[in-house]
Amino acid sequence: MSISGKKQALLETIRKRGPMLVAFSGGVDSTLLATLARDVLGEKSRCVLLDSPAVPRAAVEEARQIALDLGLGLDIIPVPLLENVTFCSNPANRCYHCKKISAAYLKKRAAELGLSCIADGINLSDTGEHRPGLLASTEEGIVHPFIEAGCTKQDIRDIAREYGLSVWQKPSAACLSSRIPYGDTITCEKLHMVEEAEAFLTAQGFSQLRVRAHGNIARIEVHKEEMGRILEHQDAVAEKLRLLGFLYVTLDLGGYRSGSMDEVLK
Repeated sequence: MSISGKKQALLETIRKRGPMLVAFSGGVDSTLLATLARDVLGEKSRCVLLDSPAVPRAAVEEARQIALDLGLGLDIIPVPLLENVTFCSNPANRCYHCKKISAAYLKKRAAELGLSCIADGINLSDTGEHRPGLLASTEEGIVHPFIEAGCTKQDIRDIAREYGLSVWQKPSAACLSSRIPYGDTITCEKLHMVEEAEAFLTAQGFSQLRVRAHGNIARIEVHKEEMGRILEHQDAVAEKLRLLGFLYVTLDLGGYRSGSMDEVLK
């Protein structure tokens, strides 16, 4: 199916689903979905960003600004994720438990607004990855319009570019918990260390990166073509990350890859 055809299928899917609450992050997926829902459903659509220590402060503010710029109605609701013992124990299906918790808050807000449908930005490209959260969301009745319309990540970027959305090239993001190895307890301190380390590297101009926290070791992932540049600043990078609490600072020669923590599961 052509991009035009997928776009029409997506619009029809949203129309059929009716009044919709969109789980919003400010990424290209949820931003496109929220924009289309607004265009199709008007006031019968709303966005919710679930805020927790696993979400970088910069990401919350960026999402807030994106929603403001696009005229999207947005609620930001705090979720006490770190009060959940199972989530903090960081099992391999951590995302399943997170989505179960999140769904309760989304359902509550949808009921308050009288919106019959809750939708997220999961797409076909996500189904080939380790995504226990997808199962949890589906069990909770959250729908996935991009999957229903047969849209991949690249389709979403193409449609977003056609729509003139500035986020169409925005790098993929994931919650800060994904930087901590399965089985290592998730704490506010660890999340803060990762957040500050990634914010520092982002400020240096690195486009897509991760700082994985293996105890007191920071494993930095950047695109392979950017490795030379990070080595040019290795003293400053090492000093900053040590000040944040890491004892050792390493560069992963495999380069940036989404979901590298899941490699142990294979």
